[in-house]
Amino acid sequence: MSSMRAVVCDRLGDPSVLKVKDVPMPEAGPRDVVVKVGAAGVNFPDILSVSGNYQHKPELPFVPGMEGAGTVHAVGSDVTAWQPGDRVIFGVRPGAFAEYVKVTKPDGLMRLPDGWSEIEGAGYRVAAHTAYHSLVHRAAVKKGDVVLVHGASGGVGLAAVQLAKHLGARVIATGGDDARLVVVKRHGGADEVVNYRTADFVAAVKELTGGKGADVIYDPVGGEVLEKSMRAAAYGARLLIVGFTSGGPSKIMSNHVLIKGLTILGVRAGETIARIAPELGRDYVEILPKLAAQGVMRPHISHRFPMERTADAFRALTDRQVIGKAVIEMGAF
Repeated sequence: MSSMRAVVCDRLGDPSVLKVKDVPMPEAGPRDVVVKVGAAGVNFPDILSVSGNYQHKPELPFVPGMEGAGTVHAVGSDVTAWQPGDRVIFGVRPGAFAEYVKVTKPDGLMRLPDGWSEIEGAGYRVAAHTAYHSLVHRAAVKKGDVVLVHGASGGVGLAAVQLAKHLGARVIATGGDDARLVVVKRHGGADEVVNYRTADFVAAVKELTGGKGADVIYDPVGGEVLEKSMRAAAYGARLLIVGFTSGGPSKIMSNHVLIKGLTILGVRAGETIARIAPELGRDYVEILPKLAAQGVMRPHISHRFPMERTADAFRALTDRQVIGKAVIEMGAF
């Protein structure tokens, strides 16, 4: 059996437990596609999986990584939509940090848009799926809405800024670093940006909206940010709980929910499509490629690492150094 190189987690812990090892190369079953991986995106759930703190707990040892881009290497006998040589964006759970990956649900593959590098494609899927499920499926953002996006310089935040603008919303984006917020405005197209470390974002949102507040709040940060967001919300606002990169959940005051007529919406894009409402997955297959072809949610890649430095990629993400996405390049040394 042929072998390949992969980033392997054989015990739970901090990023230093990861090692590059030779492992068996996957073979395509009748309904499978094997992709030669060019690059894979790094996401917070990867870090949580390696530490043992993610809701999905793969059996040890496992290869981390949820998304990537590359070239179709082999297809199963029953696969007709794809052929060797096709350039694709893929999702797996887990397994992306490897030279080759087996995709068991090839209907979820997406062609790499013309003009996109595999580096960009590697950072597209998770952020775009999360933003689309949040803003379209859950919050039904419409033209003229004021959308407040927290964590806007991260991958899922920047995608939400781009998509909200495409949907016709006015976007106010927050973050903790002025230099990163410059990218959010230039690459994401945010109408206004607010550094929540140096300014009160609640007061800023109120001032920018004439006292009304935001109609939709997209929050992958959690903690105190979500708690403060209740005060920045307009009457009838939709609050999207996307994640807890601040380190933990928030305490939501039910009296604020009642008085302001708020709707609290949890966002679990992958779980919803996989198990709860798979019919929504057609949007990902049919609509996201069209948006990508228009350049909507095209990733900004600030960090690129070889496989041997996957631990450094994890640390760059946790240390808030990444603007947009960090990726692992499988062919880099």
